Amino acid sequence: MDSSFTLTLMTFSLMSLKLYGSYAQSIKSTHVLDLLIRDHSFNSLDKNFKTGIPQSVKLPSNLSGIKVDIMRFRCGSLTRYGANLKEFHLGIGVTIHPCIERVMLIRQSIEYNWSSIYYSNYNDLSLYQLVSPIIGLLAYNAEKDSNFSNPFELGIEAGEKMIKIDFNNAAKLNKGKSVKMEPFCASFEGNGKMRVVKTNPLSPFVCFAKRNGHFGLVVESPTQDEFRKPIISQWKVAVGSTIGAAIGAFLLGLLLVAMVVRVKKRSRMVQMERRAYEEEALQVSMVGHVRAPTASGTRTSPTLEQHDYVTRRSNQIYHNS
Repeated sequence: MDSSFTLTLMTFSLMSLKLYGSYAQSIKSTHVLDLLIRDHSFNSLDKNFKTGIPQSVKLPSNLSGIKVDIMRFRCGSLTRYGANLKEFHLGIGVTIHPCIERVMLIRQSIEYNWSSIYYSNYNDLSLYQLVSPIIGLLAYNAEKDSNFSNPFELGIEAGEKMIKIDFNNAAKLNKGKSVKMEPFCASFEGNGKMRVVKTNPLSPFVCFAKRNGHFGLVVESPTQDEFRKPIISQWKVAVGSTIGAAIGAFLLGLLLVAMVVRVKKRSRMVQMERRAYEEEALQVSMVGHVRAPTASGTRTSPTLEQHDYVTRRSNQIYHNS
């Protein structure tokens, strides 16, 4: 019983995923997606929907991965006081055109499973990588007595105050991973063009815009050269480090040996110089196999006194006779 129920549940889940995938692939235009979100948002309104109070919209399962919040304002009140809707902060002085009485703000948060629509509609996005959900702020007419059968889109101009988009309050950036590169603010224009500007280094997850639309954080995609860089495994790094250390130790040993030889040679030269100096002072000469110092001939010849000479001569003559 349990196995059959589990099999049925798995089959239903697979069928749902296939239906969802085919439905998502059938939507090829970002404008079509905006219209679907608009229709579901207006159809979800109840009679007690109050002005200036945000309300979450529950979308059908085939639009899972998209979060929507709506707020309704009087045009004059929105201009005088501004408004905050999730990530969007509209300052005082914004203008809505054309607007007769009321405006409906629709905030979109389009997750990563729908980002392929933007990649296919904006060629410039191929040079960048999304690191945040795509956040949209759209405005439509919302007259009090209208049945919302055909709401048309309005424009919001911020002027000098600018519209602040705080991505810190959005869904988890980069699927829960930290953004290591400096992000750029990207605005997706209606003509299929994407405008990219640098963020403030002090607030890298905050963007500013002059008008409503769709926005996201992007980083530059890696170049082909970076993809071609070989990945060095850990064992290669270990072997290379070991060989390098061995070569370094060998060279250091040679250096030490050269220093010792040089010191000994220097000491031997000093001894030879001292010995040569001493031999020159003492006039050493070889006596057989022995080196012995000799003195120079400075002694004077002995002289015999005349009396001793005469006496020895007389005695010699006497004995001869």
